[in-house]
Amino acid sequence: MIGRESELRRLARLASAREPAVAVIAGEPGIGKTRLVHELLGTLPDTTVVLVGHAEPGSLSRPYEVLLDAIDGRPEVGEEELAALADASRSPVERLHTGLAILNDLIGDAPAVIVFEDLHWADSESAALFERIADQRGPRLLIGTYRPDEVTRRQPIAGLLARTERRHTVIHVRLERLTPSQTAALLAAATGAPAPLRAATALHHRTGGNPFFLEELLRALPNYDLEELVDQPLPWSLADVLRRQVDDLDPVSHRIVEAATVLGHRIPFDLLAEVTGTGEDELIAVLRDLVTGGVLVEAGEDEFTFRHALVREAIGDQMLGRQRRRLHEAALDVLLRAGGSDPAMVAHHAQGAGRYDDMVDAARRGTALYLSIGSAYQALQLAETGLDEVPDDTDLLAGAARAAWLAGLLDDALRYGRRWRDRADSTTDRAESLYLLIRLAWESREFGEMSALTHDIETMIAQLPPGADQARAMTAIAQSVYLRDELDAAVLWADRALDLAAEFDLPAIRLAALLEKGSALSEDRQRAAEGRAILTGLVDEAEKTGEWVLAARALNTLLSGEPPASPAEHAETLERMRVDAERAGFESLSVATYFQGRARLAVRAGDLRAALDALEEGREQDRNYRRRGRWADYFGLFLAGLCLEAGKLDRVEQLVADLATVPNNPSTLVPGLTFHLACRRGDRPGAEKAWAEFVAALDEQMWRSGEQAHDLFSAALEIGFPLPALDEFHRELLAADVWDAHRTLVDAQLAEAHGRHAEALTGYRSITEANVLAPAVRGTVHIGAARCLLATGRQAEATVHVEAAAGLLARWGGWRVAQLDRLRALLGLTPESSAVTGPAALTPREREVAMLISDGLTNTELARRLYISPKTAAVHVSNILRKLGAASRTEVAGLIGRP
Repeated sequence: MIGRESELRRLARLASAREPAVAVIAGEPGIGKTRLVHELLGTLPDTTVVLVGHAEPGSLSRPYEVLLDAIDGRPEVGEEELAALADASRSPVERLHTGLAILNDLIGDAPAVIVFEDLHWADSESAALFERIADQRGPRLLIGTYRPDEVTRRQPIAGLLARTERRHTVIHVRLERLTPSQTAALLAAATGAPAPLRAATALHHRTGGNPFFLEELLRALPNYDLEELVDQPLPWSLADVLRRQVDDLDPVSHRIVEAATVLGHRIPFDLLAEVTGTGEDELIAVLRDLVTGGVLVEAGEDEFTFRHALVREAIGDQMLGRQRRRLHEAALDVLLRAGGSDPAMVAHHAQGAGRYDDMVDAARRGTALYLSIGSAYQALQLAETGLDEVPDDTDLLAGAARAAWLAGLLDDALRYGRRWRDRADSTTDRAESLYLLIRLAWESREFGEMSALTHDIETMIAQLPPGADQARAMTAIAQSVYLRDELDAAVLWADRALDLAAEFDLPAIRLAALLEKGSALSEDRQRAAEGRAILTGLVDEAEKTGEWVLAARALNTLLSGEPPASPAEHAETLERMRVDAERAGFESLSVATYFQGRARLAVRAGDLRAALDALEEGREQDRNYRRRGRWADYFGLFLAGLCLEAGKLDRVEQLVADLATVPNNPSTLVPGLTFHLACRRGDRPGAEKAWAEFVAALDEQMWRSGEQAHDLFSAALEIGFPLPALDEFHRELLAADVWDAHRTLVDAQLAEAHGRHAEALTGYRSITEANVLAPAVRGTVHIGAARCLLATGRQAEATVHVEAAAGLLARWGGWRVAQLDRLRALLGLTPESSAVTGPAALTPREREVAMLISDGLTNTELARRLYISPKTAAVHVSNILRKLGAASRTEVAGLIGRP
């Protein structure tokens, strides 16, 4: 542990703290990551549960490889649990929960250290499990090790570390090479005597301070005689040192250790025996000598592994190509005879054996298998393995395109999808490829390509006879026009596809066409009920036939419209969508859309903190939110809106700057948020400038939203815009022919601002039970009603509305709750009311400020007029509004008796 003392102490403190903690150890091969972990484990009390799992290098890993490695040979884990973990019929969520349950059963309440070695090789399921373990409570330390130089965006670890760091305090341990003085100290510790300067300098120069290289060079020196370094040349590479460990082995042992390098990270005894043709007794004797000699270690019952990955690599590199091919071929024959072997392992050995037909066949089967269980990353890697040999294989191109799309790798999906289309040797393949490419073009915001693809399909339809290919092409056009909001055309094309599906008995195409038709109808106000009925029936059918992508998309469309009647049903539908999306490996729905749904549920429950947490968590987990067009816009807008509700104005400013960098935003998004933010900050000039930009952009917004109008109108009231300006806002924000609860609310707010309290009260009272409004908004409705009643001296009735608002806003915050608190104080419902309230409660300075507020001055103008800072001006304004019980600055003049 020369040069690693401080790192070891940090990890030991974490392990003994009896608190959940996450540590990540990074460094190059041989730098000492595994050695550091082993030293730490040696310091732990016997009562600590230790679980160490390694990822599989050099080949595709089976799902949950690291967990399976960690629990291998533990009798506490039953066969049923292991079967459930590997059961492809279960959703990824169910299998993930099974993995967590296995870990929790093994650990219980005891302190634990869980180690995931070599995360750069980890499969996507193991990476997801690492992330979930980090969320668990209890006295456990989670450690991951990895090689930074081997991490690319194509690996599951790519986003894991960043997401984990954003959600937890992660201790980063970056192991560097030893310094010259540390090299000398290591040599002294190893030999028991001070190292000669010339020898220490030579070794440090040759090894670069890599501890593993140093140790291996020492093992190569007779009796650790460092003086010989002056006269004898050092091996020129680490590989030379490592290979010398096996140079003196007898032929049988040499043949066995070479076979072991080919068989993988974990080498089963029986497989090694079959591949080498060695009897059991003889193989036991050889393996015992290899373990004693430090070449292999016993990793579990009847399983062995190399002492270090570099040892395996060095031995393998000296083998002849023909040797490796024969060993791969022997392993392949064993796997094929056994039947049911993992296609990824079969493909690996078939590739090494040069049996490319077997490799391509295994790649095709494995790609389909991994796609069916939602392992999109593994499916993509296996498809690419096959494509290296047969680059024009349409089955593999189709699998690669779908897997890359599901994994969120849109650039790769487009590349493979275009190759699939160009090499399609049947109209079926061409129609299927175009169907996917249209979706990819839309998600990538490639609208020109989307139109060109649609034109290609229309041309193709005219050349096809009626049947499956024509029906699939029609479904693709239905999808294209639906995504471009041409709803009537989408229904027309979907109906044509449905007619063909019925005539030629095409159940899969029928479901896809129903999805497009139901989605289009659900966005048409007059036919939405019909569309929702189609989608609801489609979900059950799609799930029964394993069409998980269609089921997840249908559920998402149902959730995007009018939510289910009860919150419980809403939550159940949301979880069902996530399970179906994860079964398909459909990342955008299982992450971004899911967490947005969680936030909507929390808003529906009136829980602002839960809604914000859901959106922040989803934004952290969604690796591609910047690239997803509508989802990126909506995610950022939703989060910014809730932060405005909560008064987190600095966070809003960050989000607005972030959204401004996203191309193709809705025209009103950034100026609308900027206006709202300026109002909440009391920045009247900034609000006026942003409003002008918003109105100019509003011409491009073909729709009007009562919810948007309420948010912006409330902000305008807060900053104290004059009545003519409020009238203008009302005209611009609301459609003249649309009447709904939000419209009634804004009308009532405007009437109250004009002092027409009876009219406003009628409007407020008409929507107090309007469930289409969120609880927080209904709380504001009750507050408005209470203010109108209080203005006419009806305190008892006002109190009823205030208490109703208090219930609705119990788990909310921000400006709505601030209005409620001021009103409760005026009614004597809080301890604050025992003090003097109203104009008499104002200090002379506050009355001076109140007079200027009634003249329409902003905080900035107040600060300039009174020679105070804008922050002090904002404090004065807040105190005045609270003492007067005013909902906005526009009410101040009337409350202080000024005309």
